[in-house]
Amino acid sequence: LQADDVESKIREIIPPGFCTNTDDFVSLLEKEVNFKPFGMLLHTYSVHNEEAGEDITYQIYKADMTCPGFREYHERLQTFLMWFIETASFIDVDDERWNYFLVFEKYNKDGATLFATVGYMTVYNYYVYPDKTRPRVSQMLILPPFQGEGHGAQLLETVHRYYMSSPTVLDITAEDPSENYMKLRDFVLVKLCQDLLCFSPGKLMQGFSQEMVMEAQQKLKINKQHTRRVYEILRLRATDMGDAEQSRSYRLDVKRRLIGPYKKKQRELAKMRRCLRPEELTNQLNQIDINMQHEQLEESFQQLVSDYRRVLERLAQA
Repeated sequence: LQADDVESKIREIIPPGFCTNTDDFVSLLEKEVNFKPFGMLLHTYSVHNEEAGEDITYQIYKADMTCPGFREYHERLQTFLMWFIETASFIDVDDERWNYFLVFEKYNKDGATLFATVGYMTVYNYYVYPDKTRPRVSQMLILPPFQGEGHGAQLLETVHRYYMSSPTVLDITAEDPSENYMKLRDFVLVKLCQDLLCFSPGKLMQGFSQEMVMEAQQKLKINKQHTRRVYEILRLRATDMGDAEQSRSYRLDVKRRLIGPYKKKQRELAKMRRCLRPEELTNQLNQIDINMQHEQLEESFQQLVSDYRRVLERLAQA
């Protein structure tokens, strides 16, 4: 058997000048003592490290391609996407609408202050008529050694707070979000929204309202769809699920939203009754099992409640 030419495959992804032996790599590492983060410092936070027995400091920066040296740094940084995100692709860095947010660990070694790359996020600023923008999260990666420490939540919350201060931003979205990203977003948005007056327990029990949509959009740049999920999570926290009446009210409220796709099928069926021949209609009816729809609706509800409880558990620990 002939071995694969691994280096040629790597060359398609990694920019020219990469090391092919350990000695060269180690010698380059010695120069990293002079590395400093790019751009503007947005947020500093600390995380307690059990193994080290101390708090470790992290910083989040916003950068763009006008920062000296950042283009070359980003060329190397983005290659990590190919190893850890299945559908990843490189972006057009010459487009000025891209913003870059980076997380670094700040630490001391032999009297020098050093920075280690933790992760980053790219955000594209779409134009919204007539004078607004809609930032859309495109890529987000926390490198494996730092995963599970809360850096993703810190990064996403910092990015939200950065755009919240801009009067030209309409709302913040994400491009083709993964399931893990949506869970992370749920936690961050609930954390941001829980102190708004419109999400007080009394108002939550009255149901989802336009007031919630307006306040979340104006103050926190959250769109209606995401505001609805925040409402359902916070209402679950305010609901005594051991109380039959409260539990039933919550279940019906959530299911009214979940049933949307099923009602669409019913509308399509009504059109079929008017347009299809009897044998064609019978074939379509066989594909729409009402009992199965009810089972799927209940399954979706239970899964949603399970996801919501995990968000609330994490919120309680934050």
